[in-house]
Amino acid sequence: MGRVNSALGPRGPKMAAPEPADALGRESIKEKARLRLRQFDVGDKFSRLPLRKASVLLPLMLRRSPGEVCFPGGKKEATDRDEIDTALREAKEEVGLQPEKVEVVCRLVPGIDKMNHLVTPVVGFIEDTFQATPNPDEVSDVFVVPLEYFVKPLNYNTLPYKTSSGYSSRMHCFMYEDREHQMSFKIWGLTAHFAVFLALVIYGKRPTFEVDYDLNNLISSAENNFLNLYASLHEGKKSNL
Repeated sequence: MGRVNSALGPRGPKMAAPEPADALGRESIKEKARLRLRQFDVGDKFSRLPLRKASVLLPLMLRRSPGEVCFPGGKKEATDRDEIDTALREAKEEVGLQPEKVEVVCRLVPGIDKMNHLVTPVVGFIEDTFQATPNPDEVSDVFVVPLEYFVKPLNYNTLPYKTSSGYSSRMHCFMYEDREHQMSFKIWGLTAHFAVFLALVIYGKRPTFEVDYDLNNLISSAENNFLNLYASLHEGKKSNL
């Protein structure tokens, strides 16, 4: 999560989401996840679109008990070579994750935030020894959510959503109770969008709620949804001329 991909605001909580693993099968699970993620890698396919750029990092941590997924991110800076550079730099600035500690696996289908940034999710593996050191200027809390929560939530709602250009969709909204810290967190907007898609990719199973994807053709339907959103944005700009 981060400044541009989260509805939680500039100093909002940073989310982490575990993906299940056991001690004996950890490497096997990791390799299966790596292979599946690479099937969904879009590379720089959308990088040349004429929108301001931003990225988020979705680092997967596998360990004996549940691992973690963090979503730090932000706007592209002039020194960033690509979306991967942006995501890694922001992760270092926000939660203290060193770029060399991330095994980048893929870039998933991007989204467009309310400021019309093209936001690219970058997925990678990190070591199970990583401990977040949040930047207090950008992060208010760090919390952990099971990745499976984004296909089998306990507290879920959907909100009708229409962009300023008139594109209609649904917005996922999850409420999560962090019992360890006795806090409740609302996860929605692009943060929830990326979390749901990542969970669908990793688990490959139907969620308990409706999604705007053809689950038999997940990658192509995700790309089509994005291209429809992008087209509506440009149609909206034309109509305002």
